[in-house]
Parts: sequence; structure tokens; C-alpha cells
Amino acid sequence: MIDLQLQFASDSKNLPEPKRMEDWIRQSCPDNEDVSVGIRIVDEEESAQLNEQYRHKQGATNVLSFPFESPHMPDDTDEDDEMLEDFLGDLVICAPIVEAEAAQQGKTLEAHWAHMVIHGVLHLQGYDHVETNQAEQMEDIERHILEGLGFPDPYQED
Repeated sequence: MIDLQLQFASDSKNLPEPKRMEDWIRQSCPDNEDVSVGIRIVDEEESAQLNEQYRHKQGATNVLSFPFESPHMPDDTDEDDEMLEDFLGDLVICAPIVEAEAAQQGKTLEAHWAHMVIHGVLHLQGYDHVETNQAEQMEDIERHILEGLGFPDPYQED
């Protein structure tokens, strides 16, 4: 079961349906049927503030990922640990940036939203793209998932 907790802090009206987001999350976690993810949809101001606060970078960005790290307490029960294992973390997605990038890159808005959700969920699972080999691995996984969903290669140059 996919547990998607959505928060809306954006005036954008061009948002994907929650069920579509759940499907994108599900496809990004093929080895785990029970996953919980929080997604907060924001505008540029909040994205820029969080990007500076947590990544020390100026300006808004398309997606920020905040993987959950469970603090293990000595009196935790195994049941508590299992519940926390299902929570991958939170994504903050900037709707206006996603919309602008889709237009600039000649992509459908739905295809770019799918890419941003999948990209973010992969980050929540520990994938990264800092090093070239990491980027290639992550991009290959993204391509495979998106192709399975009927979307074109997001890294294909025209």
C-alpha cells in the first residue's frame, strides 16, 4: 500500500491527481509494497527558502528530498521500527518550476511531474547523482520506470 501524505502550499491548478502520484511512487519502489511518502507542493518562495536553508544554494529548485532517518530508541518495539521503516521521507516540489521546465524542455506537464516524483523518491531511497557513475545509474532507473509508464526519456536531447 502506498501512503501518500499531500500538502498544498501553492496556487497552481496544474497538478497531477494523487492516484497518479501514488502510481509513480509505487513504480519507484518495486521491492517494497508498503511505502509512505510526504509530498508538499510549494511555490518559488518556499522552495528558495528551503533550498538555501538545507542545501545552501540560492533560488528555487524543482524538487527537494528529505530522506527519513529513524532514531532508534532503546525502548522501541519491533512494531515501532516496522512502521517507521515504511516511511521513506518527504519531497518538496515547486509547482511553478516544474511547469516552467516542462515548457522549456518541450515535455508534457504530466511527464515532467512523473519524472520529478520518481527522481525525488529515488533520492529518498539513497540514490544520488553527484558522481558521474551515480548519475548514470540513477538516470537509467528513471528512464526504465518512465518508459514502463509510457513516458519518453526525460534526458533525450532533441
